[in-house]
Amino acid sequence: MVSSAPLIDQDGILLTVDGTLATVTLNNPAKRNAQTFAFWRTLAEAGRVLPGSVRVVVLRSEGKSFSAGLDRQALTPEGFDGEPSFLDLAHRTDAELDAAIASFQEAFTWWRRSDVVSVAAVQGHAVGAGFQLALACDLRIAAQDAQFAMRETSLGLVPDLAGTHPLVGLVGYARALEICATGRFVGAEEAERVGLANLVVPGEELDAAARDLAGALLAAPRDAVIETKALLRGATTRGYEEQRAAERAAQARRLRDLVGLGD
Repeated sequence: MVSSAPLIDQDGILLTVDGTLATVTLNNPAKRNAQTFAFWRTLAEAGRVLPGSVRVVVLRSEGKSFSAGLDRQALTPEGFDGEPSFLDLAHRTDAELDAAIASFQEAFTWWRRSDVVSVAAVQGHAVGAGFQLALACDLRIAAQDAQFAMRETSLGLVPDLAGTHPLVGLVGYARALEICATGRFVGAEEAERVGLANLVVPGEELDAAARDLAGALLAAPRDAVIETKALLRGATTRGYEEQRAAERAAQARRLRDLVGLGD
């Protein structure tokens, strides 16, 4: 799942494109793919430079861990070189602090946009920001050794990287609260049982399983997938009758496109 010339290769992020398939690889295994402010900026940039031809994005990682979450250096008074620490951010105005967190969230939001389907291939630990990054994707394949945990509360913080909405949507409020408030690890078998993972495979089969799923997604006509994704996403906020109307409108657009009457 690579192309000859990466579009991005910096800050622990590798973005490659092969036609309609893009692959984002977390590429700092020595630090268990821990996340920094630079990592988040580059990951957000990956979404901005993604070619319009891309239909499926696979998110994977090198090493034993998908991502160990936030690099704890961000929580020290020194922070990262040339960057404000979280302690510095806490002293800023409400508007400045809100803007800073919003900028961090940009790395986690583009995965769910309507024109692509994103697939996370998760092995080892997906902790905190790593868990939220897996949740940012539409679909998740987990290796048998995968371990998900939301550890923010143990640090006196909350999950703030756009992960709470998909987590509640996948497992429900009560289980989401228990997972977040206790910070416990959710293994691959439980993740599949409660809906966090679509599929669990042996670790050595993880990349192949992601390729197979990407191929199946690419086999369907693009516009039909886009309409279906929007239809299903909207179902979480629409009532039954509203959803029926949305289905009718979407199907009308598809039928007209198929006979050449679309815009």
